[in-house]
Amino acid sequence: MRDTLGVLLAGGAGERLFPLTRDRAKPAVPFGGQYRIIDITLSNCINSGLRRIYIMTQYKALSLNRHIREGWGPVVANELGEFIEILPPMQRVSSNWYMGTADAVYQNIYSIGSEEPKHVLILSGDHIYKMNYGRMLQQHKDSGADVTLATLPISPDQVSQFGVVEIGRNSEVIGFVEKPKSTDIRSPFNPEMVDASMGIYIFNTDVLLPALMRDAEDPKSKHDFGHNILPGILGHCKMHAFNFVDENKQRALYWRDVGTLDAYYEANMDVASITPVFNLYDVSWPMRTRVRQYPPAKFVFGEPGRTGMAINSVISAGCIVSGAGVRNSVLSQNVRVNSYADVESSIIFSHVNIGRHCRIRRAIIDRDVHIPEGTVIGYDQNEDKKNYFVTPSGLTVVTRDYSLYEEPVSPDFMQGEQHWS
Repeated sequence: MRDTLGVLLAGGAGERLFPLTRDRAKPAVPFGGQYRIIDITLSNCINSGLRRIYIMTQYKALSLNRHIREGWGPVVANELGEFIEILPPMQRVSSNWYMGTADAVYQNIYSIGSEEPKHVLILSGDHIYKMNYGRMLQQHKDSGADVTLATLPISPDQVSQFGVVEIGRNSEVIGFVEKPKSTDIRSPFNPEMVDASMGIYIFNTDVLLPALMRDAEDPKSKHDFGHNILPGILGHCKMHAFNFVDENKQRALYWRDVGTLDAYYEANMDVASITPVFNLYDVSWPMRTRVRQYPPAKFVFGEPGRTGMAINSVISAGCIVSGAGVRNSVLSQNVRVNSYADVESSIIFSHVNIGRHCRIRRAIIDRDVHIPEGTVIGYDQNEDKKNYFVTPSGLTVVTRDYSLYEEPVSPDFMQGEQHWS
């Protein structure tokens, strides 16, 4: 990996995750309690031995930038030429913001060239999966390819969401169509499936840079890898497919685009399940993140009807479940659930205080929200729609901007115990 530069695209606006992306970039959205979505891809990079990484940001990137600086800067050794560096739009070769995935890379062409990599690995910062990019790079070198695409099998009814790859002999790519309505192309490995692009590409640098420059000069281009770069060079260079090898070590391949609220919710609920498909506890493939100094999680009171407990849930550091019940849920750091409250099948972001006698079900509660005593969320969609954002599937999202939240809820206290923030 020493001759390879990673370019991680993290500048998407994430409209389908609104309102969670109203004040933060999509890759900065919390996942699995203590992580951010971007941590999954960055962990794959470090576990694969890739330690020269550019992260291209754009929209509402303050919290993302801070997370990278404080959580990922110490992971690499600058004195050894390693870095994880953020590249916002600098308008060095254009007066525009990033206009597409290819344009984002093109606008940083000087930064890429200054590192003189032999290969450039293009990644997305908003997918959940485990992958050793070293395996893909080894195939890329062994095959003598100019470009290698990572692919995974999908059902034919999903093709409108992906780039469809037609694979010939020896894994050579002979066709590529970006998000067709339908296709007759089938996988040579499974005739009932279609090979789809994962948005992970390895380019030889001497192929990538000229392709980016040609695309930048095309006024009709969308400046996108799937729509323009790959179809434009297909047939003019040697392009191969790499079949996704899942480091998650489960029977089914695990790759999730958590680009919608429902997909994001289901991925978190999987993490909280008894036997999650996506395993965060595999010490051979560790997931890294920014670690904050919080005290351990705590569960207090054991009286009948007032027992602090959590079942089938992820409870992060700093949480106090005080005489309340939490089931099938994910709690981020520094969450307080007060007496007689009930939280079920929900995702609670950090610094949330849930008052006494609250009932919360199938909800996502954004950070710094204080839920007043007796509040009911997730039991009546018509009532929820008066105050919150509700998806068509009935998932309720509670953010900080509702007048309902006027004063913080007074927390329970054990005798002699001081509250902390």
